[in-house]
Amino acid sequence: MPSTRRARPTPGRDRRRWWRAFGLGLLSGVLVAASCSLLLWKVAGPKGLEPGDLVVLTGRDDSEGQQRQALLKLWNAANPHNQARMISLNEAADAQYAEMINRGERENDQDIDVFNLDVTWTAAFAEKNLLRPIDEPRLADPPDEAFLEKPLRTCRYQGRLWALPFNTDAGLLYYRRDLGLKPPFDWPKIEAESTRLLDGRGSGLKAGFTSQLAGYEGLTVNALEALWAHGGDLRVDDQGKVSVDPKRLADALRSLTPSTTGASVVSSGALNQNEDQSREAFAVGEVAFMRNWPVAYRKLTGADASAPPSPAASRVGVTALPGPSVLGGQNLAVARQSKQPRAAQALIEYLTGEESQRTLFEKGGFAATRAVVYSDAIIKENYPYLPLLRDAVDRAQLRPVSPHYVNFSLVLRGYVMTVLKREGTLPDDLARRLTDALRGATPTSPAPD
Repeated sequence: MPSTRRARPTPGRDRRRWWRAFGLGLLSGVLVAASCSLLLWKVAGPKGLEPGDLVVLTGRDDSEGQQRQALLKLWNAANPHNQARMISLNEAADAQYAEMINRGERENDQDIDVFNLDVTWTAAFAEKNLLRPIDEPRLADPPDEAFLEKPLRTCRYQGRLWALPFNTDAGLLYYRRDLGLKPPFDWPKIEAESTRLLDGRGSGLKAGFTSQLAGYEGLTVNALEALWAHGGDLRVDDQGKVSVDPKRLADALRSLTPSTTGASVVSSGALNQNEDQSREAFAVGEVAFMRNWPVAYRKLTGADASAPPSPAASRVGVTALPGPSVLGGQNLAVARQSKQPRAAQALIEYLTGEESQRTLFEKGGFAATRAVVYSDAIIKENYPYLPLLRDAVDRAQLRPVSPHYVNFSLVLRGYVMTVLKREGTLPDDLARRLTDALRGATPTSPAPD
């Protein structure tokens, strides 16, 4: 019969058991700590940040429900030593650019930590030494793996990464489904369908198409998109020399020129409209087609996976433009004068992170800059136009990358406006004049209205 007497423990065995338990406890603690650190990073970024409040200088928040402010509230809840706030500039893009440059160049202005820049401004701010380059080794995700290729390209200048893409943008074509319109659309079809509807009765239309043709950056965007849609191009070589065919551009601009007699395919009101005004004209039924950015879809339809569909959703369709879109969007960059550069970069990484990008798209309507958002099965089910948006961003083309882009745009749209208003023609030496503008020469074109 086996003995029931228990063996006496030995000191060596006790020590081994103690070390085994200690090791398992230590490993569990490390795993828990690592998990907590990863979770904390998703919300608040890395530790070891300089204490101090953070200020983001930005334009108007066009997202549905002020989602940028909502993200800042989450950041502030997790970062009591780095409370962040936004200073919003409500002026048009050109005025925003001037004000941001002015604030950045003030030597004693220490209250700006992050600039929210239009994608075309990154080069200018970097050239003027108003930014700190992104400290790439501190980033949690390699940028080339995390972000869409073209939005990330707008963050680089002369081989350095100066910003991270906050939101991207690509133009889309909106159309009235209730009028029997069906994509795809090229310019001849837009013109033919508009003429058919305007010649008919009961449509209530004032014109066929509207867009953003007032004298601001929207006009430059529309001119370039019209040029591309009609088979033309505007190229810039490594020395900043512009190549463009004035005749091809003039032919393309005819598709955007309102008629002076009878019903017009292009609304005459478009010459005074921005994104909000053109969206309102489309919403009230004045036109059958509209070019606008993706955020307009939410504003027109009230599309929200958590809310019942808007009655307007049944009449609004969205599809691709007749040609490539201009790539739009905004980039977040650390201001040179920031006293908390590590904290500022952590805030930028949080705002451009995966969860923030999901929020900005799902709740705000902004096109996400992270590729993972476009592959999310649930998001695609809730927002069926997501693949269309991804394709538009992938096909979009960048505007010239130059510290003097704003000057270039001013000159180009000055000439474009004279054509749309039938007040003049494009000069034969347009390419030379645009080259001078892109190199910083004083504008010589008529100033846009």
